[in-house]
Amino acid sequence: MDENLLKEFAKKDGAAADVIAKAEAALQWPLPTDYKEFLEKANGGEGFIGENYLILWTAEELAQFNNEYEVQDYAPGLVLFGSDGGGEGYAFDARTTPAPIVQVPFIGMDLMYARQMAGSFSEFVSKLAEKS
Repeated sequence: MDENLLKEFAKKDGAAADVIAKAEAALQWPLPTDYKEFLEKANGGEGFIGENYLILWTAEELAQFNNEYEVQDYAPGLVLFGSDGGGEGYAFDARTTPAPIVQVPFIGMDLMYARQMAGSFSEFVSKLAEKS
């Protein structure tokens, strides 16, 4: 991933491997490699990527927020990892491998409203930077 894309993004300190492993165990799903590499460098954060605002949750928050949003009841197979700071969440579609990134509304969350954004986390960040 091009680090220049994240120049206006306030990154938190990276997560240790055991923290990421605990998140995967709690989610009962192996996180994609490029996303894990990002978490090792920046355990979440928020800010602008291009003209788009992005909030990425920490590894410790992933399972908690997925439970609180009742994702497995309303959009089974999605694994939320962040949001646009408004009413839209970003998730991995864990029903397929590799898991694409989808955008889904927090209110009225349903698989039929999931819109594919990118094929990978790295591509997702690049596409956010391109959109204006």
